[in-house]
Amino acid sequence: MTEFLAFTITGIVTGAVYAIAASGLVVTYTTSGIFNFAHGAIGMVMAFLYWQLRVHMHWPAPLALIVVLFILAPLFGALIERVLMRNVRGSDTGVSLMVTLGLLLALIGVALWRWKQTEPRAMPEFFAGHSVRIFSVNVSWHELISIGVAILVAVALRFLLYRTRVGVAMRAVVDDRDLTALNGGKPSRVSQLSWALGSMLAALAGILLAPKLSLNILVLTFLVIDAYAAAIVGQLKSLPLTFAGALALGLAEAYAIGYLPTSGFLSHIKPSLPMIFLFAVLLFLPQTRLRVGRLVGGRSIRVPDWRQVAIAGVVLVAGTWIVASSLGSADLASLGAGLAFGIIMLSLVLLAGYGGQTSLCQMTFVGIGAVVAAKISNGSSPLGILAAAGAAGVVGAIISLPALRLTGLYLALSTLAFAVLADNLFFLQVFGGGGGKNLHRLGLLGINFNGDVAYTVLLAVVFMLMASFVLAIRRGPFGRLLSAMKDSPAACATLGLDLTRTKVGVFALSAAMAGIGGVFFGQLRGSVGSTDFLYLQSLVVLLMVTIGGILTVSGAFLGGMLLGPGFYVLSKIIHIDGLTFLGAGLGAMTIARSPNGIVGQIGGAFDRFRRGPTVEEDVEDVEITEEVERVVAPVG
Repeated sequence: MTEFLAFTITGIVTGAVYAIAASGLVVTYTTSGIFNFAHGAIGMVMAFLYWQLRVHMHWPAPLALIVVLFILAPLFGALIERVLMRNVRGSDTGVSLMVTLGLLLALIGVALWRWKQTEPRAMPEFFAGHSVRIFSVNVSWHELISIGVAILVAVALRFLLYRTRVGVAMRAVVDDRDLTALNGGKPSRVSQLSWALGSMLAALAGILLAPKLSLNILVLTFLVIDAYAAAIVGQLKSLPLTFAGALALGLAEAYAIGYLPTSGFLSHIKPSLPMIFLFAVLLFLPQTRLRVGRLVGGRSIRVPDWRQVAIAGVVLVAGTWIVASSLGSADLASLGAGLAFGIIMLSLVLLAGYGGQTSLCQMTFVGIGAVVAAKISNGSSPLGILAAAGAAGVVGAIISLPALRLTGLYLALSTLAFAVLADNLFFLQVFGGGGGKNLHRLGLLGINFNGDVAYTVLLAVVFMLMASFVLAIRRGPFGRLLSAMKDSPAACATLGLDLTRTKVGVFALSAAMAGIGGVFFGQLRGSVGSTDFLYLQSLVVLLMVTIGGILTVSGAFLGGMLLGPGFYVLSKIIHIDGLTFLGAGLGAMTIARSPNGIVGQIGGAFDRFRRGPTVEEDVEDVEITEEVERVVAPVG
C-alpha cells in the first residue's frame, strides 16, 4: 500500500506540471487559433534562464522567479505574437505549423549554443531537503508546491476568463474575432496578452520540471511536449478536461514506472506512454468536417514539360560528375548527403506539397527502408530496394488510417506520436544499445558504385528519376485528384471522388519513396543507427524542404543542398553547437511571408520580370509615386 501511495503522489505531481503546461497551450490556441509547437522549447529556455540567475549568478530564488516568470517570459511571449504569429493569422494551418516548428528548432539551437551540454548542471528544488509525511510517504516541499501551483493556476484561469473584462474579451475573441473588433475590442492586443500568459505557464512548467531532469535541453523540451496529450483531451478548448487529462496521464506514467517490467519490450512502453495516450485520444476525437475551400496563399507553380525535365536531368548529372571529381572526401560526403536528403524530400513534395497531408514522421519511413534493405544482402541488390519500398509503403498505408478522419493539426500530432513510438518501440529494439546496421553500396548490371564519385553521380541519377516520377504523377489523373483534395475535400466528396483511396494511396506512395531514400542514405554512410531517424530529424527535413519550396521538385533539391553542403560550409564559418537546428528554425520562421519557399519566390520574381508589371501593380506604383511627391514637395 505504501508503494502504491508513493506512485500515486508522484503521478499527481507529474500530472500537475503537465496541467500547467497544457493550460498554456489551450490559452494561446483558443485566442489565436495557432497551436504552439514551440511551447516546450519556451519552457526549456526559461528554465535555463532561471538556472542562470539562480545558480550561476547566485540570485535569491524569489527574485529570479519574479524576473523570469513576470518579466522575461511574458515579454518573450508578447514578442513572438507580435513578430511571428500576427503574420500567420488567417494563413493555412500548414503555414502556422511550420512557423511554430521553426521556432521550436531555433530555440533548441540557441540553447545548445548558449548552454553547452558537456557541462553538468543541476537545478535545486524549492526548499531542498524539506519534506512532510503523508500517511507513510515522504513528500518533498517541491512536490507540494507543484501541486499547489497547479491548483492555483486552475483557479486563477477560471477567475480570469469568467470574472474579468480581459477574460471576457479573450472568450469573445474565441467566439468571433471580427465581431469583437466591431464592438470596440482589440483582438490583436488580447492575443498578445494570451501569448504572454501562455509563455509564463510554459516557463513555470519548465522550472518545476528542471530539478528532476538535470537540465538536459532535449529531454526538458520534449517532456513538456508530453503535455500535448492532455491539451488534446480538452480538444484545446476545455480547461477542466485538460486538467483531468493531465492528471490521468501523470498517474498512468507513475504506475507504468512502478509496475511494468524493467526489461524486455514492455520496458520501452514507459517513455512512450504519453505518445500512446496522445494517439489514443486522437483516434477517439470526433471526425473532422471536410473543408469547403482553402485560403490561397501563394502563386500557382507551373509544372515543367518533359523536354525541360530531360535537359535539367542531364545538366544535374553532368554537373554533379564535374563537381564531385574536384572535391575532397569530406566535401564529397556533404554533397552526397544533400542529394540523399533531396531524394527523401521528394516524398514530402508528393505528400504535403501536392496532397496537403502533413507528416512529421518521414524519417521513420526512411529508417524502415534502411533496416529492411540491410537485412537483404546488406542493401547491395536491387531486391533490397524493392523490399524497402514495399515495407515502408505498407507501414505508410497503415499510418494513413488515422488520416482518413484527421486533418491539419490533429494529423500532424498523430504522425508525431507515431514517430516517437517508432523511436522507442522499433528502432531501439532493432539497433539494441546503440549498434548500427551496415549497408553496402549498390551493384547493378556488373557496375560497381563503391567509389565516392561514382556513388555521388548515382545519387544524382536517382534523384532525377524520382523527380521525374513525382512530376509524372502531378500531370496524371492521380495528381489532379491530389490537387483537388488539397483545395477542397468537400467538393471532391460532393463529386463522388474516393478520398479514402486517395489518402491511403498518397501516404503509401510517399512512404515507399522515403524508404527508397533510406536505402541510398544508408549506403552513402555505410551504416545507420537509431539516432539517424529520431523524430527530431523528421522536423528538420520537413522544414528544409518547406524553406526550399515544398510544391516543387526544385525545392526538394534546394532543401537537400541546404541541409547537406549548405550547413557543412556554414559550420566552417560559424563554429557553434546546434547550427543545423538554429539555421533550419530561423529559415522556417520566414515561411509566413513566403509560403512557396525560395524556389517559389525566385519563380515569382522571374515571372513578373518576364511579363512586366500588371495593371494593379501600375496603379499601385502611381499611387506610391504621388504620395512620395506630396511628402517630398514641401521639403524641396
